[in-house]
Amino acid sequence: MLGYIKGGKMKRQGGFTLIELVVVIVILGVLAVTAAPRFLNLQSDAHKSSLQGLKGAITSAASIVYSKSVIEGKETQPSSTLIENIDTAYGYPSATSTGILLAIQSGSDSDKLASGIIDDSLFATFSDTASGAMAIKRTHCYVTYTQASSSALPTVDVEDSGC
Repeated sequence: MLGYIKGGKMKRQGGFTLIELVVVIVILGVLAVTAAPRFLNLQSDAHKSSLQGLKGAITSAASIVYSKSVIEGKETQPSSTLIENIDTAYGYPSATSTGILLAIQSGSDSDKLASGIIDDSLFATFSDTASGAMAIKRTHCYVTYTQASSSALPTVDVEDSGC
């Protein structure tokens, strides 16, 4: 019992002992080392958010290019080129560097993305991750743009399980 005697009466002291404070600090340290990394995985969250932003940019660019194709009367052609030198397939950007990549990138952004093409699908990710379609797919951290066909609109999908 913590206390001392003054004038024949036992007085209770408030506060913690040194050993109690050390135990609490050790427990907090163990929690910080084990639990904090789970909650503070900022790099992974940043990559996932950036992929969602890239998906939005691709979707918006495809819509704008399609609108331009309609204005130019090229929305039904399986292959054409707009005045801005953007290659299209059925009015939407083709899955090429002169299609959707040209539609979403300005000259200063061209070094920030790595991309690769398989069939009619373009795989894009961050330039520090991988290059080439198969290497990008192996990262499981990319956006896929599949160009339009005569029977389907273009699709934009995000794979972020490896980010």
